[in-house]
Amino acid sequence: MALNVLFIGGTGQISQPCVERAVAEGHHVSVFNRGLRSAALPAGVTSIVGELGSDTYADLAKANYDVVCQFIAFTRDEVARDIEVFSGNCGQYIFISSASVYEKPPRHYVITEETPAINPYWPYSQAKIACEELLQKSGNLAWTIVRPSHTVRTGLPIMMGDSDIMARRMLDGEPIIVAGDGHTPWTLTRSIDFAVPFVGLFGKEAALKEIFHITSDRAHIWNDIQKTIARLLGVEARIVHVPTDTLIRYNPEWIGPLLGDKAWTAIFDNSKVKRVAGDFTCAESLDEILADSIMHLKQRLAKSRPPRGELDALIDRICAEQGALG
Repeated sequence: MALNVLFIGGTGQISQPCVERAVAEGHHVSVFNRGLRSAALPAGVTSIVGELGSDTYADLAKANYDVVCQFIAFTRDEVARDIEVFSGNCGQYIFISSASVYEKPPRHYVITEETPAINPYWPYSQAKIACEELLQKSGNLAWTIVRPSHTVRTGLPIMMGDSDIMARRMLDGEPIIVAGDGHTPWTLTRSIDFAVPFVGLFGKEAALKEIFHITSDRAHIWNDIQKTIARLLGVEARIVHVPTDTLIRYNPEWIGPLLGDKAWTAIFDNSKVKRVAGDFTCAESLDEILADSIMHLKQRLAKSRPPRGELDALIDRICAEQGALG
C-alpha cells in the first residue's frame, strides 16, 4: 500500500538511500530540509524548503502524513517540538536515534533492544537517550525509534578524528592510529542495506511504540577495516596501536567516540526488526561495504586534499612517543 511519507532531512548519509528506497517501493515521498545540499532527489519527490521550528515546519502537521521520518533531531527540545507538531497529525513518527546509546561498557557481547540505554561517556548519545525517553512518555504520538549503528556511504570508518585526513595519511605513507590492539569486532552497515528494513517498518502496527536497531549481522575487527581501506587505496596501512586510555589523555574530545562508542565490541541481534520489517541481508565483505566510501573519497581528494594541520601534528606526536616505548 502506498503511503504518504515525510522525511525531515532526506539528503544525508543515511536518509538519502532511505528516500530512494521509499520511492522505489511506491510511496508518495516529501522531503523537508533547508535546501542546502546539492544531492538530487529522486523523480517524483516533493521538496519542501524551510527552517526547523518555522511556521512552514509547523504547517507540516496539516498534511497528516502516514509516516514522518525524523533524521535531524538531536536534542530533547527538538523532539518536544515534534511531539507538539505531529501528535494526532501523523500515523507513525519514526525517530532516528543511535546504537551508541547502548550501555558502555557492555555487559554482554551481543546487543539486543533489551540492552539498557546507558552511555556515561558521550554527550551525543546522552542527548539521543533523552529524546527517546521523551518520546516514550508522549501520549498521543505513535512513535517508532530506530537505532542505526555505524552506517557508511560517503565517509570512511575510522575510530576518531577526520576520515579524509586519515586516508590522506595512508596515501602519503604516514602512520595512522587504531585504539587498543585492533581486534575489537565492529559492525559496519551500508546505508543502502539499512534502507530496506527501515522502509519495511512503514505503516506496521507492530512497529508502533517499539524500538529497533538495524545493522548488519557481521562484524569485522578494526585492524582489518583499516587494512582494507589502505588496500583499496593501493597502499599499505601503517597502523600504530595505542591504548584507549592513553589516547584520551592526549585528546579528551576522543572520550565520546572511543569510550562512548568504538572502543567496545559491537555485535547486534537483528531478529526483532526482521520479525516486523521482514528478512533482509547486508553486504558482508569489507571490499563491498567500503566500495562507495572509497569512490566518494577519491572524488573529494581529486577536488581538494585536506591540508596538514593540528590533527596531523597530534597523530605524529602520539605515534613517535608510542614508538619510543619499544
